[in-house]
Amino acid sequence: MLKKSNLILVTLGITLMAFVPNCKKGAATATLASDAASRVYVAPGEKDEVYAFLSGGFSGQMSVYGIPSARLFKIIPVFSVFPENGYGFDEETKDMLKTTHGYVPWDDSHHVEASMTDGKQDGRWMFLNANNTPRLARIDLKSFETKEILEIPNTAGNHASPFATENTEYLMAATRFSVPVPQASVAIDSFSKGGFKGTVTMVKVDKNTGRLSIELQVLVPGFNYDLSHCGKKKSHDWCFFSSYNSEQAHKMLEVGASKKDKDFILAFNWVRAKECKDQGKAYNFGGEYVNNFHDENKPAVSTKLSGVKMLNPKDCPGMMYYMPTPKSPHGTDVDSTGEYIVGGGKLASVIPVHSFSKMMEVKDKKEHHSTEIEGIPVLKYESTLAGEVQKPCLGPLHTEFDGQGYAYTSCFVSSEVVKWKLGTWEVVQHLPAYYSVGHLSIVGGSSSEPYGKYLIAMNKITKDRYLPVGMELPQSAQLYDISSGKAELLSDFPTVGEPHYSQMIPAKLLMDKTAKLFPLEENKHPYATKNENDAKIVRLGSTVHIYMTAIRSHFKPDIIEARTGETLYFHVTNLEQDYDIPHGFAIGGAPNMTNLLIMPGETRTFKWVAPKPGVYPFYCTDFCSALHQEMQQYIRVSP
Repeated sequence: MLKKSNLILVTLGITLMAFVPNCKKGAATATLASDAASRVYVAPGEKDEVYAFLSGGFSGQMSVYGIPSARLFKIIPVFSVFPENGYGFDEETKDMLKTTHGYVPWDDSHHVEASMTDGKQDGRWMFLNANNTPRLARIDLKSFETKEILEIPNTAGNHASPFATENTEYLMAATRFSVPVPQASVAIDSFSKGGFKGTVTMVKVDKNTGRLSIELQVLVPGFNYDLSHCGKKKSHDWCFFSSYNSEQAHKMLEVGASKKDKDFILAFNWVRAKECKDQGKAYNFGGEYVNNFHDENKPAVSTKLSGVKMLNPKDCPGMMYYMPTPKSPHGTDVDSTGEYIVGGGKLASVIPVHSFSKMMEVKDKKEHHSTEIEGIPVLKYESTLAGEVQKPCLGPLHTEFDGQGYAYTSCFVSSEVVKWKLGTWEVVQHLPAYYSVGHLSIVGGSSSEPYGKYLIAMNKITKDRYLPVGMELPQSAQLYDISSGKAELLSDFPTVGEPHYSQMIPAKLLMDKTAKLFPLEENKHPYATKNENDAKIVRLGSTVHIYMTAIRSHFKPDIIEARTGETLYFHVTNLEQDYDIPHGFAIGGAPNMTNLLIMPGETRTFKWVAPKPGVYPFYCTDFCSALHQEMQQYIRVSP
């Protein structure tokens, strides 16, 4: 006899298969473009049209590709150590990975968000979330480096994050794994009795510096808040969060969290929330967290903070509303006009589309409320519904927009992207995706002014797409041209880690603003050495500071004497002032340290405890000149 859980899954499969024959009826199917090779080819010395920033999932990083070539340009280390350049190991960056749990060398990075002005990508910053240990990161788009990481207290599973308001006033973060707030050792089955809670966090972004701070947290019912997007234009004041597990199941969620026909999209008026806070309706609440900031060419500074302002929905009427949405919604996406809020119910047979105008019209009319949950009114499904895309595919998840009146939704189970018309809700094309597509991304597709042209499907399963490399396979992404009336497949390419989301930006917004070097005269590192003649060794008891310079093709000082047990700090300044001339630094057999990669004009520090007596080589690890091999020296360690 089938177990109950298996029976439910089998029944679900039969139900889904029941409408497979109809889901592609009357709609075209995307095919490989006959001239695909020429359309993705970027000639030597030419540049790509678009930057694509992909999250790394379980790698904890962010990767940068050029589109349409799909060439990988850079991996930006964010939440995980990166031996390639020493991030997380050296004295300048190790504090970037500090948390209230201690030094955490890894995380699970899911969602990328671009900074915006008037809802349009402005090329200042990228933001990335950490799902495992709740954090947000800010990446500077001049240097393509992580500048700040902010830990989020009173939450767990920071998944619905880091989605920005229209002018990047705030980033939103919400709880995926509801927990006791404040934390306490309670019976896990108290979850189903309302003992677990979530929070929605408003993270303020300084408009000039980009510095992050927690403005406010809102205590919300203990559901699983999954994805978020904020409004545009008419819906500027609002952000929308999908949620599942309104059943509040605490075991076998594949069964327990899939019982109801509808869960919710939470509509959150962040302007009203700030107003209530300013009126004194928020109260002081605990919670320790850490802010890590890496100023240009200086060691990172980690600051421990305590306490937030907490707001209860019942104390701020008009701030939050639940919109019922079928079924176990994963994505929630807002079109470029700010009118349509699209739910991606992964177990639903439709794609529901809510109308912002309808929501505003009915939200405070009792006859359009079905109930209330912990001070949050639940609106009737029909009252906010603009329309439904009928039988679009199997397992709809996420939607992006091309700015031409069309939406594109990823479908995990049927391995495809469906293109449909806003307003008529008609499916017009199916784009096969190999295999099991999760997120998708259009150039500017989540902004108020999509650039369009290219779409990337980020697929979870690779199977037979590439040469076999054993059991652990790369993720697969596919590139489509959507600029004409009919989308066409151009290429597929392997990706780094497990991309969950991407932001694509026209290259013209960034390419002329990127930093090429650190001006040596502006280097304010406390251990910088700006002239080879100033290189020196300073001994302070058992601690030794080596003020070292690197230039093609030697180090100074070039002979180092130490004693076993002494702690040596090699403060290496790259004196080059030429673009693309980094120097590396490594010591033979150094434990707990990796190579350092030091950019022109930069200072970085290699910490080394002198081991047993002997002679230890150190050398430049980045091929810098015809005499690169000669850029090596020695450390003598005496008893």
